[in-house]
Amino acid sequence: MGSVTRRQLTNLLGALSLVAALGGLAFGLPALNHALPAERSVPVDRPYEMGGGVTVMPPPGARVDVTETRPAETSGTVLFRLGPVRYFISVQPFNGDLPAAVARLRQRITGTSGYQVTGTELTVATAGGLAGLQGGYSGPGRGGRYAVFVADGHTIEVTVSGADLDLGRTLPAIDASTRTLRSAPEPAR
Repeated sequence: MGSVTRRQLTNLLGALSLVAALGGLAFGLPALNHALPAERSVPVDRPYEMGGGVTVMPPPGARVDVTETRPAETSGTVLFRLGPVRYFISVQPFNGDLPAAVARLRQRITGTSGYQVTGTELTVATAGGLAGLQGGYSGPGRGGRYAVFVADGHTIEVTVSGADLDLGRTLPAIDASTRTLRSAPEPAR
């Protein structure tokens, strides 16, 4: 058996350090991620910016789910949770009209196994003057509502879902929040 040289010992220590660092990343970061809550409180006294110049006042008691919230410059999403109820808003660039935007969202809803659009669509408007259409849908053990607006080259899609009893309690606050949607044109570049 030969002796270990200083260089071999240095290489061994370097390799062990690398393995320890990779192990820390592989196990430590996921553990840290799971330790942080996915839901965070959100101020309800100022507009929440989603992207594309669109803002909304969150409903009282809402928490933002950071795992599905992605604000950006020209598009964005936000998921508010009011207990077990999901209040999701998506802003995306869009060149079509309101009927095309509604048809696109309805197709996505009915494209999910077990989900169907229910009832008739009604016109809806926000305090800021956005005109849209809203309707209802149902799925396995859940009910929901959707609303679609088109403004300034964007579509704004609102979907709300939860158990019927939970929806009944939270829909007034969500409707009031949806009426605060505003779209400001993006500045020229």
